[in-house]
Amino acid sequence: MKYTWRVAQELMRIIPPVFGSFRKALKDIEYGGYDIPKGWQVYCVSHGTHMNKEIFEKPTEFDPSRFENPSKPIPPYAYIPFGGGLHTCIGNEFARVEVLTTIHNLVTMFEWSQVFPDEIITRQPMPYPSMGLPIKIRLRKL
Repeated sequence: MKYTWRVAQELMRIIPPVFGSFRKALKDIEYGGYDIPKGWQVYCVSHGTHMNKEIFEKPTEFDPSRFENPSKPIPPYAYIPFGGGLHTCIGNEFARVEVLTTIHNLVTMFEWSQVFPDEIITRQPMPYPSMGLPIKIRLRKL
């Protein structure tokens, strides 16, 4: 299940379960040349770091092995599919079990294939299959 979890991690890097989150500025700050006054709401988008080539080498490629032995460590709060710090989702370990169980059952119990194998994936703003990703599913013969 270690490799299966790496596949899930890579999927959550490319398509985070939560698009982003709001944070409140606790004091006046300057960030990236912008002044952010105390009390303003700031929206942090997961995709901003998950697809950053300075953090993840070849970010548009699907590569589960990047979570096995990363060539350089992933900086804190750069990979945040479940949030981070005090705002980490309390259900993240339960979600991990659910994801692993679902993937295991899909792979071992069913044969499935895309109806349109060369379907184009667009970003609006998250990756979205242009035709809705219709698939054919058959129960495996045991």
